[in-house]
Amino acid sequence: MTRLQTAADPDRVIAAARDWLGTPYHDQASLKGAGCDCLGLARGVWRKVVGDEPFPIPPYSRDWGETGAHEVLADGARRMMIQIKPCEAGPGTLVLFRMRTGAIAKHVGILTAPDRFIHAYERLGVIEEPLTPAWRRRIGFAFFFPSI
Repeated sequence: MTRLQTAADPDRVIAAARDWLGTPYHDQASLKGAGCDCLGLARGVWRKVVGDEPFPIPPYSRDWGETGAHEVLADGARRMMIQIKPCEAGPGTLVLFRMRTGAIAKHVGILTAPDRFIHAYERLGVIEEPLTPAWRRRIGFAFFFPSI
């Protein structure tokens, strides 16, 4: 995506994400009301806000402590979204979290306010919760959904 592309309406992104609240957690799934993981939530919001997914998602590891030089999740997002600096992230922005020091980004959330976000979390499903300082310092990447 190029910087010339415009971002999707943040209110539309947030509404689409909130529509998934209460969906149970299910690894590598993306079916509203039935089950999803954090990436599945982002994929569902994409389908509602942007349209068909541009490519199939290959199987991926659940290991939040995975290390390496290749940021697979961020590289995939760069192919279809508009990257911004994490400090520029606001409501409607997709954020990628590094769950452990030195690990690659492996968790996804969508900001709903300067201090809140929605994500799918194991055992809890899709929830909206405060973006605490502990969560905020884990943000490694930020992206706007593109407009149609």
